[in-house]
Amino acid sequence: MATQLTPPTNVDEPGRPEKGWRKARVTPSLAEVYRSVPLTGRTWWRKMLAFAGPGYLVAVGYMDPGNWATDLAGGSQFGYTLLSVILISNLMAILLQGLASKLGIVTGRDLAQACRDHYPAPVAYFLWVICELAIAACDLAEVIGSAIALNLLFHIPLAIGIGLTALDVMVVLYLQNKGFRVLEALVITLVATVGLCFLFEIVLSSPPFGAVMAGFIPRGQVIANPAMLYVAVGILGATVMPHNLYLHSSIVQTRRYEETAEGKHEAVRFAFIDSTLALTFALFINAAILIVAAATFHSSGHTGVAEIQDAFKLLTPLLGAGASTMFALALLASGQNSTLTGTLAGQIVMEGFLSIRLRPWVRRLITRGIAIVPAAVVAVMYGESGTARLLILSQVILSMQLSFAVFPLVAFTSDKAKMGEFANATWLKTVAYVVAIVILVLNLWLVVQFFRGH
Repeated sequence: MATQLTPPTNVDEPGRPEKGWRKARVTPSLAEVYRSVPLTGRTWWRKMLAFAGPGYLVAVGYMDPGNWATDLAGGSQFGYTLLSVILISNLMAILLQGLASKLGIVTGRDLAQACRDHYPAPVAYFLWVICELAIAACDLAEVIGSAIALNLLFHIPLAIGIGLTALDVMVVLYLQNKGFRVLEALVITLVATVGLCFLFEIVLSSPPFGAVMAGFIPRGQVIANPAMLYVAVGILGATVMPHNLYLHSSIVQTRRYEETAEGKHEAVRFAFIDSTLALTFALFINAAILIVAAATFHSSGHTGVAEIQDAFKLLTPLLGAGASTMFALALLASGQNSTLTGTLAGQIVMEGFLSIRLRPWVRRLITRGIAIVPAAVVAVMYGESGTARLLILSQVILSMQLSFAVFPLVAFTSDKAKMGEFANATWLKTVAYVVAIVILVLNLWLVVQFFRGH
């Protein structure tokens, strides 16, 4: 049953600041699902369940195949030490995603629309181009990850597996027509699949509890050791994804919250709970990948495992039958999940920055084509080793773009003219800018090291 959409109004409403924006009215991205999820029930628990969903779509980006390579490298080389980096990265992600959801709820704009409204046209177009590059890079990692999983599970050649990943375009289109909650349910099911697979791997690897807990304590050697710092920054770059900020600021608007100050305060609170719980689950999965790598590879002297295929081949002889299969199944679920949300992010960015309304299947075919063509060419010409290098390059591209999304987000949500009473408090503004600067410095360092041939 179709739900009638509620268009954004053109008048100042309580709690909805419009004076800080050039346009008082914007057409929502993902218009087909805008405000399509009703908030039923009066109890706190029922409201929380009604808001639950967008956070898990965002969390998918924090456990995608791009994270696997960095987590495997960190665990196999340095044991449990870099668990602290995963924890810190996740705390940064919780803060930034909370700001993204607040921007969308309070202003009725996603981050792409906010940038287009605030900045001169040349700046907005520049931000759009580099954001498209970041989405293509992220999509590239997901396509390669899915193709590798199909190859490991069913011995499907990489080039054919890459082509098969294009089918998710039709899956997204079909499910979105069935309702946004159906799409959210599929994503949550795939996330749970990844979690159960790695819970199985942890049970098999039997890591020492004390060493795991100690790994979450930050240590100075992470900064002092150049090799460790390189992997640590790679983990950060693979964890905090720029396209997730655009995605989250849009999909929180699928909820039909009250367009009042009280209604928005409630929506901001529940959206933060949703994303925090989902990102905590993503923390578990990222940590689990590193823990399994440390307990299985590092402890047995296989400290050079950094590629997904190598990890797959070693798991069965080290952990027994079933370990490799569960590993590849989790990779397939992770890759397919990430492509679902990546295509949504691509649609949001194009509509938000350019105010272009393409048919969803056209937009998704464009996004998928940008990722599949280079991946297919590399797979055919260079095989597995080429796709591994392409996976690393995709994470460097993401790192280069991240600050161009983080700084506008922090600036917009700290601006009282734009956010009114919802503007970041002084302490939150300070913490957010510190996080933004740390991300900028570390990612610049990572890019320099990459081009120096570390």
